[in-house]
Amino acid sequence: MLRQLSVLVHLLAAMAWVGGMFFAYFCLRPAAAQVLQPQQRLPLWAATFERFLKYTAAAAVLILATGLGMYMESGARNAPVGWHIMMTLGFVMAAVFAYVYGILYPELREHCEAAAWPAAGTTLNRIRQLVAVNLALGVATVVAAISPRF
Repeated sequence: MLRQLSVLVHLLAAMAWVGGMFFAYFCLRPAAAQVLQPQQRLPLWAATFERFLKYTAAAAVLILATGLGMYMESGARNAPVGWHIMMTLGFVMAAVFAYVYGILYPELREHCEAAAWPAAGTTLNRIRQLVAVNLALGVATVVAAISPRF
């Protein structure tokens, strides 16, 4: 029962994180660029990230905690290769997320508060690139997660 709960929490948290990145990258970003000028678009992103990054932080903690718990329960020797890959990619994704949340997001917020739109745009572009990296890593992680089942 505890293992099933761990799997459920792990999957729900991963869906929130990866799904949120997909939505932001492929839906919100193009729509905001289409209808908003930088003076409206950049504060929208700062406000969006204020909410999304908090949820993502919680999701990352839950993913790492449940993933490590299940990994330790089975033991490194008994874990399928896909789990080792999934764990490695998860740690890389967490490090990228920590950089975005701890360094780039505060920088974006400060630039928006100062109405420094070119600097805010540059920071947002760096965040966009890292979201693309993490989205690709997230998809690769899902592939690694199901690989032992083929």
